Amino acid sequence: MKLVIAQMKHETNTFSPVPTPLKRFAVAGDAPPRGEAAVAAYRGTGSAIAAFIELAEAAGAEYVVPVAGAAWPSGPVEDAAFEHIACLICEAVAAGCDAVLLDLHGAMVTQTHEDGEGELLRRIRAVAPRVPIGVALDMHTNLYDAMGDNSTVIAGYQTYPHVDMHGTGLRAGRAVLARLAGRARPTMAWARADMLPHVMRQGSDDEPNRTLQARCREMEAQGALCASVFVGFPNADIRDAGLSAVVVTDNDPALARRWTDELITLAWQRRAEFVYKIEPLAESMARAQALAAAKPPGSGPVVLLDHSDNCASGGTMDTMSVLGAMLDAGLTDAAAFAIYDPAAVQQMMAAGIGATITLPLGGKLDMPGIGLKGTPRVVTGRVRRLSDGQYRNRGPMATGEMGSMGPCGVLEVGGIQVVVISDHVEPHDIAPFTAVGIAPETLRFLMLKSRIHWRAGLRSLAHAVVECAGTGVCTSDYGKLEFRKVRRPIYPLDDL
Repeated sequence: MKLVIAQMKHETNTFSPVPTPLKRFAVAGDAPPRGEAAVAAYRGTGSAIAAFIELAEAAGAEYVVPVAGAAWPSGPVEDAAFEHIACLICEAVAAGCDAVLLDLHGAMVTQTHEDGEGELLRRIRAVAPRVPIGVALDMHTNLYDAMGDNSTVIAGYQTYPHVDMHGTGLRAGRAVLARLAGRARPTMAWARADMLPHVMRQGSDDEPNRTLQARCREMEAQGALCASVFVGFPNADIRDAGLSAVVVTDNDPALARRWTDELITLAWQRRAEFVYKIEPLAESMARAQALAAAKPPGSGPVVLLDHSDNCASGGTMDTMSVLGAMLDAGLTDAAAFAIYDPAAVQQMMAAGIGATITLPLGGKLDMPGIGLKGTPRVVTGRVRRLSDGQYRNRGPMATGEMGSMGPCGVLEVGGIQVVVISDHVEPHDIAPFTAVGIAPETLRFLMLKSRIHWRAGLRSLAHAVVECAGTGVCTSDYGKLEFRKVRRPIYPLDDL
């Protein structure tokens, strides 16, 4: 038995000005790893591709990994990057295999293709019409028919934060291996709901997604090979953005259709609970100060979520609205993670640790997709630390995977330790903090450019959480996003 195992992951924010060249798919170097280097990068980690590798080795199968590329969310993937990765995968499949196992995202848009994953799967099907294809997808998949039409098994994450990536790989991979062994005949149904759930209401610890994902697990306990609700990624103006469901059964298409329809109906009935109510930033800041004043000593920081500028949803990570509000309020005993500003990092490095410097921080990137110009803030601070920005995640999300902030440092401005980075990363793990010498559990305030993923590795440290509506292309204010391509009518853009 020979398997082709590959990874091509990107969540595309079509409003984002951050480019997505091939280099963005690599943790180090100019291109994602291939072959043994790819296996070494992911074996033993908490990823879906690691699960595929484990299954292959446990089955004594021969396998190849032509490429393993994962990029932080950003704007549309450059055509050259997509073609490079897709061609490597298709060439490996064309060389001959018994099955294909793919670790994809499900919300990739390229410069040419609105449905990047569907296009990849169409190409694989063209060279291998009858080979089983198993796909692990992110919960934020925007499902297109081409994904279902050209795959054999689809399994999606059932947690957000995504702490079950490895488990999802196991679910998809086991169903495909059962097909190869003649122990199962996967049959699949899928459907979409005309709704765009706000990301800030999509956490799987929160209702209504908690109930939806629990029902998926119940269906699998009742015999489904895989059951998935995809809450969708709304910061992409594409036709089929939004919530969907996929159920895979063992040779029972009617049951797959019935269960899929049940999930879609349940989500639609609770659509109003997926709508996020935005609090004005001034009110959020006042509430954070009140919470900090009342918290017991040693109880952990008040976390301020700068959720409109989260790089894990394609944000520039350089907007200064929330950090600026913290500075204006005079907050101390605080840290902010992070501001993307490679030029500022270079100035910090030139000045050296201990130096006091004045520079324009952040605001280097315009955001034409939402009609905003980048607005730097001139600050004066002391360079406390400098680092190469390399770290390894401790988990529970992306456990064991390498991360890179690029050259980075800590600039102390007033009473706030501002982490300034050269490569986009979202704070969902303690490791990037320890890499720059910050102990967040000891602080009074902690600002994070994150939406939900921070809960994975940092929620246990927080005394309280305040969601701060700053500025950025990850905004949950649909009134600031000009939707031109998404199908209409759709809730809550339209009153359905």
